[in-house]
Amino acid sequence: MSFGSFIAMAAIDKLVFRVSRAFITLPSIDSWLLCALLLAILALISLPIGFKFGFLQIDIFKASWQNILNIIAVSLLFPAISEELFFRVLFLPHPTENASTTTLLLWVFVSLVAFVVYHPLNAISFFPAGLKTFFNPIFLSLAALLGGACTVAYLQSGSLWLSVVIHWLVVVVWLLLLGGYRKLHE
Repeated sequence: MSFGSFIAMAAIDKLVFRVSRAFITLPSIDSWLLCALLLAILALISLPIGFKFGFLQIDIFKASWQNILNIIAVSLLFPAISEELFFRVLFLPHPTENASTTTLLLWVFVSLVAFVVYHPLNAISFFPAGLKTFFNPIFLSLAALLGGACTVAYLQSGSLWLSVVIHWLVVVVWLLLLGGYRKLHE
């Protein structure tokens, strides 16, 4: 086996370990309380910013219950599970890896930058309807705050599920109550 193959196998093993650990680790009661606290802090920061700059507005999405349930279900898969799996679980060392503080901070920074930059790139390549929204500096700032909250939840718990819940709830509230659906489909 070549050195390159050995490195590739080690990287794959590490990623498989991270994904399996993140999926099977169930959050503790303390972790769920942290999740609720993070959601509250996120709301206390994001809502005033979003309303002040006109990015958020009370705009209740009016559609059939089937359409609303579809948005709720699809949002769980895309973006919540897919993005959390990629930007938190694959980028960040699992808490059981006992990464050094320097290593952890480096990967937190890389993960957050990648998460924010991903949104405009997604608009350019796959979702042109989101171009205006995904390049909006307020959206990108709020995405960074969301990414930070999801990062704290994941690193504290080692579970994918807390960051997914945070991400999913924020997206669903934005889409269905705060004008997000209209912004993405203008």
